[in-house]
Amino acid sequence: MQALAKAPHVLDPARGRHLWLAAQRLDSFAPFGAGPAAVVAAIAHLGYVQIDTINVIERCHHHMLFSRIPDYRRSDLVQAQSVDKNVFEYWTHALSYVATADLKYFIAAMQDYRVNPAAWFGSVTAAEVSKMLKRLRIVGPLSIRDIEDDTLVDKDHPWASRKPSKRVLEMMFYQGLVTVSSRQGMLKSYDLMARHFGWSGMPKPATARQIAAYKLDRALRSQGVVSLESICHLDAPSKPMVKALIDSRVRARKLLPLALPGQDKVSHWAEPAVLEAPAGEPPGLVHILSPFDPLIIQRKRLKLFFGYDHLFEAYLPAEKRKLGYFALPVLMGDRIIAAFDLKTDRAGKKLLIQQATWLTDVGAEGRAAVDAALGRFETFQLGD
Repeated sequence: MQALAKAPHVLDPARGRHLWLAAQRLDSFAPFGAGPAAVVAAIAHLGYVQIDTINVIERCHHHMLFSRIPDYRRSDLVQAQSVDKNVFEYWTHALSYVATADLKYFIAAMQDYRVNPAAWFGSVTAAEVSKMLKRLRIVGPLSIRDIEDDTLVDKDHPWASRKPSKRVLEMMFYQGLVTVSSRQGMLKSYDLMARHFGWSGMPKPATARQIAAYKLDRALRSQGVVSLESICHLDAPSKPMVKALIDSRVRARKLLPLALPGQDKVSHWAEPAVLEAPAGEPPGLVHILSPFDPLIIQRKRLKLFFGYDHLFEAYLPAEKRKLGYFALPVLMGDRIIAAFDLKTDRAGKKLLIQQATWLTDVGAEGRAAVDAALGRFETFQLGD
């Protein structure tokens, strides 16, 4: 007679929330220290830090690092990317900073782009790539502003450039022929990848199974409690291999299956040691978070563990917005207590509160803590 399957462990959502906050390092002050080494450590721990162009306040990659490195300086990221070369840019679920130690897990994707270029790059020819490679070898790193001999064309997309060389460089970036060697704001300079890193050739690519293990371990490290959706965020093709790996680790008792209250179905997993760690609420630290922060970006997961629906409304008409153009969730301890639509007035050297939406009453002491966090955030916005 077949033995009955053991019922999954029931995960209290509050416990899941606390484990997630601890994994995100938002439950302690300055968990990574300071300086360029802290930047590398934070990016390596989180797995990646998303890059985005919106700059009504400081751009999100700087914002997310500041949330975990109170003494963060933008020059620390410059040092890590362009001097020490311990981080690089590539696509995760979006364009992101990734630890260079993890580059081998992205080489297979780069190779696939060489064989199967995206339709966006369909107009780029082999001759154009060869010409750009030769140019880079001769003159060194290039930004699109350095290229002045292009025949300008009409834009076919709002984010396109009239210079055809931009599309050539972008395709070569995805193919791993070049990398972003430095940035000035959103202006990227590209260099030959091997030259930038001082390689004689590309590192050996990770196998498909190693890539799946990397994605699972990355999520376990930065999320504490994981689901298949949270591991493979906007990455459906990876789900079958990642799920097979999860099942293998469950059989080996390296992962514990979890169900939410009132559900029989396993929906989450965690390492036994994580669940055995002392429980308790995190301290009442206040963080003003980016809507692209790893704690916020996965909206269904945020709703599940925090009971909060964040609205990203930058592309909605003003009259349809509820929280504002670029609302930032405010985390206090283990609760999202408000959403502030902020704007940096760089000329006036001040932070503007366009709209403040309070979700709960935090009392006078709580408001004072939020005011102090706003003051720190303003200093960061206006600093170097």
